Amino acid sequence: MAQTAPQTKRREPPFAKKYRDFWQSELSAAWLYRALSEYADEHGASTLHRLADAEDSHAAHWAELLKKAGVDNLEYPGPPWRERFLVWVARKFGIERVVPMLIRLEAADAGKYLGVAEAPQSMSEEEVQHGRALAQIGKETPARIADIESRHRVGSGGALRAATFGVNDGLVSNLALVMAAIGGTGNAHETVLLAGIGGLLAGAFSMAGGEWISVRSQRELYEREIEIEREELAAFPEEEKAELALIYRAKGIEPEAADKLAERIMLRKSAALDTLVREELGLDPNDLASPWVAAISSFIAFACGAFLPVLPYIVSQGNGAFFAAMAVSGLALLTVGLAVSVLTGRNPFVSAFRMLFVGTLASSITYFVGKALNVTVS
Repeated sequence: MAQTAPQTKRREPPFAKKYRDFWQSELSAAWLYRALSEYADEHGASTLHRLADAEDSHAAHWAELLKKAGVDNLEYPGPPWRERFLVWVARKFGIERVVPMLIRLEAADAGKYLGVAEAPQSMSEEEVQHGRALAQIGKETPARIADIESRHRVGSGGALRAATFGVNDGLVSNLALVMAAIGGTGNAHETVLLAGIGGLLAGAFSMAGGEWISVRSQRELYEREIEIEREELAAFPEEEKAELALIYRAKGIEPEAADKLAERIMLRKSAALDTLVREELGLDPNDLASPWVAAISSFIAFACGAFLPVLPYIVSQGNGAFFAAMAVSGLALLTVGLAVSVLTGRNPFVSAFRMLFVGTLASSITYFVGKALNVTVS
């Protein structure tokens, strides 16, 4: 009886993993857009379904390449946690809250295809167009489009970013301080607790004060620029009208149309000032940052992060408090890393463990520095 040769598993080509990642990413985006369409108005839902169809076509492109390479065991594992989280945010707080993050994700998708020969140029261009389409969901007027763009830069991209990194600053810096106190005093409860609370208050007040001065100075600078523009508008209206017309010509408007548009805007001084400030200075006079909001937000974010390494020493002491502080801080570092991945669009596990590594490295160094100093507490 003849023996048959054992079947060997076919090895996938080296590029298969990258193409499979592209395929899963596009399917996840399609799932996300269809899920979000349930929380959009009629116009927004239509746009989201159109984007989902485009993502499906991109996924089909990568699936076809994988099939030609002999990879036929494609099985979609389902949407990752980030997409599910964005749908939850849209359900709880409205789709406008997640649009800025969607624009960031589309921008990342456009960039990841650069230099990939098998990705048609139209694919990257479509991803960029998707970002523009997302910015118009539920925003039928130019003013409302500008509103969501502002929220993209300042609201979600600014406030959420500031909160995330504020918590991270407080967590890492106070964890390092607490570890130095533990190493230097042999985990003396009162000393560690004092160092932790002192570090929390000192860091939070320092962050708040620095943020207040920074934002206040920037606001005063912007207010001065706006006042100068108001004075120039009153003293040299014709020159300002010509300047405004030149700005519109630079944007591609025909000279005659640009002149008429500038002339109409100049009929109302308030509208003229608002337009000149936006177009010439790139400022929104109605949306200057508040130094008090910035200071209070920085104080709270830093204090929340700095409080975590101290918490176990408030309710316990000794080795139990030490290990609890390490566990709480490690979990918090992982959580902050996941939050950062939502902002950056990067791999969540890479971001999480990178944050854990940085925090562990900083606290280990300060622990051994404290150990070397060997402070005696009487």
